[in-house]
Amino acid sequence: MTTNDEVTGPSWVPEACTLPTAQRPLRLAEFDDLFATMLVGQQRATPTRLRWQLAPAAEATARDLIGRESMCCSFFTFTLAPAGGNGVELEVQVPAGHIDVLDALAARAAAGMAA
Repeated sequence: MTTNDEVTGPSWVPEACTLPTAQRPLRLAEFDDLFATMLVGQQRATPTRLRWQLAPAAEATARDLIGRESMCCSFFTFTLAPAGGNGVELEVQVPAGHIDVLDALAARAAAGMAA
């Protein structure tokens, strides 16, 4: 996932990411769409854990996206669960060495919600 803006520039994509460079802007666009259309809340539980509250209709899209993201960036741990009948909750966790990646995702998500 990369573009050339200051939040998601190439420097935050770790070497552990195996997604081909040409596909990274497409994946980023998928996350941006999820954030802009289905993200209703975000909480930073710890420096290595982020929690997103998604609209009820987001489950299938989120499940597909995190499945593919897990294949190229194995350092992510994603947990998708019902949020008490009011949508779904997606928890994203990274090892301490990848906090910068989580920071960039949190910034992207915040920008998407604000749009």
